[in-house]
Amino acid sequence: MILSRGKTDSASSRNASGGAGSGLGVGRQARKTPAPASLEDFIIRRDYTGARAFLEFANDDEDEEEGAHGSKQSQVDQWIAFCNFHLGDYQQALAQYKAIRQGSPTPDGKLDLNLAVCMFYLGLYEEAQQLMANAADNPLKQRLLFHLAHKLGNEEEWSQLQEEMQDSSSLEQQLSLASMHYMRAHYQEAIDVYKRVLVDNKEYQAINVYLALCFYKLDYYDMSQEVLDVYLSQHGDSTIAINLKACNRFRLFNGRVAEQEIKNIADNGTFGADLLRHNLVVFRNGEGALRVLPGLLNIIPEARLNLAIYYLKQGDVQEAHALMKELQPTSPHEYILKGVVHAALGQQLGSKEHIKTAQQNLHLVGSSATECDTIPGRQSMASAFFLYEQFEEVLVYMNSIRSYFVNDDVFNYNFAQAKCATGYYKEAEELLMQISDMDIKNQHTYCMILAKCHIHCGHPELAWNVFITRDTNAEAFILLQLIANECYKCAEFWVAAKAFDMLEKLDPSPENWEGKRGACAGVLFALCTKAQRGRPGGGISEVIGILRDSSNSQAEAMIKTIRKHISHFK
Repeated sequence: MILSRGKTDSASSRNASGGAGSGLGVGRQARKTPAPASLEDFIIRRDYTGARAFLEFANDDEDEEEGAHGSKQSQVDQWIAFCNFHLGDYQQALAQYKAIRQGSPTPDGKLDLNLAVCMFYLGLYEEAQQLMANAADNPLKQRLLFHLAHKLGNEEEWSQLQEEMQDSSSLEQQLSLASMHYMRAHYQEAIDVYKRVLVDNKEYQAINVYLALCFYKLDYYDMSQEVLDVYLSQHGDSTIAINLKACNRFRLFNGRVAEQEIKNIADNGTFGADLLRHNLVVFRNGEGALRVLPGLLNIIPEARLNLAIYYLKQGDVQEAHALMKELQPTSPHEYILKGVVHAALGQQLGSKEHIKTAQQNLHLVGSSATECDTIPGRQSMASAFFLYEQFEEVLVYMNSIRSYFVNDDVFNYNFAQAKCATGYYKEAEELLMQISDMDIKNQHTYCMILAKCHIHCGHPELAWNVFITRDTNAEAFILLQLIANECYKCAEFWVAAKAFDMLEKLDPSPENWEGKRGACAGVLFALCTKAQRGRPGGGISEVIGILRDSSNSQAEAMIKTIRKHISHFK
């Protein structure tokens, strides 16, 4: 939900400011100056649209004069390309730099570097890497090589450059290093760098936004907002800051509150328009997902994840898997989502391979040093053990975070399943009865677990009620089998007899008759011993009625025996 870009499909139409997203550059605070009269004034004010217009106007005047100097024209063209880059029109800037380079008899190493930076922002990482050999040596080249090594997975080169960046006292290098920590989910390390930089550079107020982003990623939403307010107090019209405030509101409150924060900038054509459209889908709980998110898959990385989540919620597991199968996870939430998708697909297809992949992804997050003590990390480990069917371990992790999910139906549902699997039927029954989500309550698994808990808690009639409220289908038949067998095991013979009677009518097999016969014998024993459980409310006549409905020849013999000894059952 926070700004991050992949390959920029629509960047050419956005008024984006370059540099801050990747840490290759550093944003400076806008100064209040009189009406600009020169290119320098526009640049200082970061008014790149005005600067481009100024240059194009100057260019037209130059063309009208005879003998325009070629080198001066090249400088003007480079400044126009510079403005286009900072306006987010990377494709146009790239084309202009290429044209300048082709027209130059002795290509400048600085031009190669500018070309490479444009390619980086367009996601053309390998092409940018190829230009590095001839690029001019300077701190920007080092920063670009550092980020290219990360994007291309060159870990050895990346480690060497990281050491050089850490030893540098350059402000730009330190900010670039902090951005790398952020991209690698090392948020505390990024915070440490930003705080050090901010001590000596208080005028760079945008660093407060970067700090707020890190706190957001660590789930410290209140702290994130406190730091962000420092920046918003001076720059209340910042799209990025307003969007981050909306994201904090979404986490702290709900989507309706979050939407109020961005409603005035959602359709004003700002450079963050794609991001805002994406976040509105999230704030509205997936409304408009199929209309908005597919077009943003190559623009905002989170769009792929949120579209997969939407498909999961709709029960379309295959579509979710199609989106995630090519994704190589690099962050905890990506590993978690990939694990959840494979778990859902594995259960749907009965595939042990998908279940194994899910276990690996979830266990990796839960056991990592950075995530093991976070709420998502413990949820992941609980989910992994759930798939391993090690339910005692599931309870260890779920108990540790239970206070954060007191009224969460999904958490209580999973918690109840683990409780039931480990024999804590009373606690599982209470958790299941708290659930209000009808989508969960209508699930076959929910009914099976609830019926089992009712039986083991001494409420077999409630289990029977669960069955009679279900539609007659294959799942109801399985539920009936569970009720019959669990009641028999728990000496709840009367409900067992009713269940086996129903099963015999649906399937007059020897097994169902034998179950019914044994349950009826158990009822007779309960009546004889005046036991507290297993007795029908109407007495012996109800047992005789059930036996009469059977076509098995043994039923009549049982009835005769009961009548012969009926005095013992009163």
